[in-house]
Amino acid sequence: MSDNAEIKIETAPFDARFPNTNQSKHCWQAYGDYYKCINARGEDFAPCKDFYKVFKSICPNDWVSKWDEQREEGTLPFKITV
Repeated sequence: MSDNAEIKIETAPFDARFPNTNQSKHCWQAYGDYYKCINARGEDFAPCKDFYKVFKSICPNDWVSKWDEQREEGTLPFKITV
């Protein structure tokens, strides 16, 4: 990385559906919404990228790893197909 490169740090934007400080449900919803979105529209669709940013910034890595395993095995406890 060059000395002139600017680093941009962002957090998930406010979502009125999840007004409380506990963001577990927001994390779960964003993860599911991301995979539903890319299945319907593809990874390059801008709103899908927003869901990705949200779940990557607020979800614990262990949860995401576990859900990724479940998704690959077909045992994820919710549907991500449209």
